[in-house]
Amino acid sequence: VQLQASGGGLVQAGGSLGLSCAGSGRTFSNWSMGWFRQAPGKEREFVSSIKWTGSTYYADSVKGRFTISRDNAKNTVYLEMDSLKPEDTAVYYCAAAWGSMPTMALGINDWGQGTLVTVSS
Repeated sequence: VQLQASGGGLVQAGGSLGLSCAGSGRTFSNWSMGWFRQAPGKEREFVSSIKWTGSTYYADSVKGRFTISRDNAKNTVYLEMDSLKPEDTAVYYCAAAWGSMPTMALGINDWGQGTLVTVSS
């Protein structure tokens, strides 16, 4: 499985950014796709995930500000991030898991490369 993430960058607080992650190497039917993030000195934490069926899940810290979606035909997951805050600054990692996405990073084997999101105050 390969997960290729893109997007990210530098944005001012209150702004918006979008991330995308394209999967390849297998069929992603019945797989959840999603995002984790890791800030300097902190553990990797769950951000959001979406099941094959379209059910979505969000961390409380991003609920109402981030929107996850996927295009099953393209094996691609998207994360639209609005009303960004400086505390959203982190390296964002795309992840894939069969069935439901674990909310603990230790439970995931398939990761994309990270993409840096920096929110300035």
